[in-house]
Amino acid sequence: MEQKKILRVIDVNLNRCREGLRVIEDTFRFICENDMLRRKIRRIRHTLDTILNDKRLAQKLIKTRNTKNDLGKTTNKLEMQRENLFDIVYVNFQRAKESTRVLEELFKVVDKHKVRLLKKIRYQIYAVEKEAFKNWSSLCDSR
Repeated sequence: MEQKKILRVIDVNLNRCREGLRVIEDTFRFICENDMLRRKIRRIRHTLDTILNDKRLAQKLIKTRNTKNDLGKTTNKLEMQRENLFDIVYVNFQRAKESTRVLEELFKVVDKHKVRLLKKIRYQIYAVEKEAFKNWSSLCDSR
């Protein structure tokens, strides 16, 4: 039973991270029109996808989903508080970093071989975030 619950948390956090990265990627692609940052985020997202190359794991993760009874599926006021593009990108970077940290911890009991990869991904996200916000006003605000 515990293993199934752990797999459910892994599934949620893989989805959360990939979704956050996709929001960032599409922002860099379509709004900021910065192909260098878009490519970096895409590469990170695709690296994360390698975890799902294990089809047996992917199937187990999908089987653990319980969206009908998910306690956190309703939208709260905090989620609606986005003032501008910076807020959207910032929140999605936080989402991606937090979820990779959760994945890093839980894979210690599921598949230790993936822990290093997840830590590497987390630090890549830190680096791209720093790069993006270092020159934010010239990166996206002028568009």
